[in-house]
Amino acid sequence: MTTSNNLKRVIIEPVTRVEGHGKVSLLLDEHQQVKQARLHIVEFRGFERFIQGRLFWEVPVLVQRLCGICPVSHHVAAAKAMDRIVGGENLTPTARKMRLLMHHGQFFQSHALHFFHLSSPDLLFGFDADVAVRNVIGVAAKYPELAKQGILMRKYGQEVILATAGKKIHGTGAIPGGVNANLSIAQRDRLLQDIDQMITWSQGAVKVAKDYTVANLETLAPFGSFDSNHLSIVRQDGAYDIYDGGLRATDAEGNTIFDHADNQKYLDYIAEEVRPWSYMKFPFIKSLGPEQGWYRVGPLARVNNCDYFDTELAEAERREFMAVTDNKPNNITMAYHWARMIELLHSCEVMRNLLHDPDLQGEDLVVTGQRRGEAVGIIEAPRGTLFHHYKVDENDQVTMANLIVSTTSNNEPMNRAVRKVAQDHISGQEITEGLLNHIEVAIRAYDPCLSCATHAMGRMPLIVELYDHWGRLLDRKEKI
Repeated sequence: MTTSNNLKRVIIEPVTRVEGHGKVSLLLDEHQQVKQARLHIVEFRGFERFIQGRLFWEVPVLVQRLCGICPVSHHVAAAKAMDRIVGGENLTPTARKMRLLMHHGQFFQSHALHFFHLSSPDLLFGFDADVAVRNVIGVAAKYPELAKQGILMRKYGQEVILATAGKKIHGTGAIPGGVNANLSIAQRDRLLQDIDQMITWSQGAVKVAKDYTVANLETLAPFGSFDSNHLSIVRQDGAYDIYDGGLRATDAEGNTIFDHADNQKYLDYIAEEVRPWSYMKFPFIKSLGPEQGWYRVGPLARVNNCDYFDTELAEAERREFMAVTDNKPNNITMAYHWARMIELLHSCEVMRNLLHDPDLQGEDLVVTGQRRGEAVGIIEAPRGTLFHHYKVDENDQVTMANLIVSTTSNNEPMNRAVRKVAQDHISGQEITEGLLNHIEVAIRAYDPCLSCATHAMGRMPLIVELYDHWGRLLDRKEKI
């Protein structure tokens, strides 16, 4: 905590129980009123630059090094772009279904990790609970069965990824134009042994999130919440889809901004703003401009945007979810958890259906066609819509890469959530750890992957400063 110009600066660093490194800065006046609240990302990853010059078929493996939590998302998005580079976007049934199984395994493990390990301590113990208890160890001590389920559910998702991608983290299963292996009968049978248990546990997870939200609706409805636009992909018939489809954007009332937009022309619809205090960019819908065009992505946006789920259990849960807001978009930030668990259940249902599909044992794995020099791959990652855009030259080398990562799209919403919670709960109050955790709770609702989202435009100077033991600056060098 520091003081200058009659403003007191309060820093939350690091933001805990999220992937990556970030901090929150608050500026308070002499009356303890919050004058400014910002989420800062304090790490930088320059994948868009140093991937240039690499051979295009390396890209699906390279870019997933952005993250150890959601590598499959980057792996599949890049593979979809490279499919178009080699003219192989019309995948064989085996290749498409292997990728779907891989992708839903990723959703399942990621959502389980976030809900049970990172967010459940806040929901089970309360935002102000003793920090020594408000963690996954505390959950395991007081709710051992719930903790066990969370661990085994994530393990199951990782086993699905292992069977489809070759490794649990940073696999190689998706290649330009298809996949490099099918699913063996032995692998299928191992995964089928536990799938019904996973369905049952997923239904229980939905109930935990739903009951918590409904029981605390009066308190949660205003907590870090605000009206917003929502962006996701949807299937051609409007169904929920995380692998393929067109872009759909709706406003806070559910009115359509655009629908089934061509993914290859995403730059006609989406632009990015740069602000000097963050390595993350701020995307917005072009037709609305940066002030009004920001939007939310992820589970909340996807459940709001889709017309229906094509699996029975998840669709029944979606209807209950939408009924809370009379079938209008749900703009409650803490409802992200409920929507996330509906997605968890859906992914489990899809995996069960796929495991019974004989196409997974097919041997026709790769297709090629007319070569292109530029392509876009768009999928839904666990945290939201993910854009991968590449240009490739005649020497097969990448000359341009642009990534709009899910957490980047949620940058403005997270900052708004931080400001609202700070103004509602910290202004005029004696600052305690519990009150500061309220801000982190709002950030965690988005399940941000901060390391994935840190890209920058413009100059990135290297600055080296030398200080003596008294703290006096002796020398300073800057390299542009």
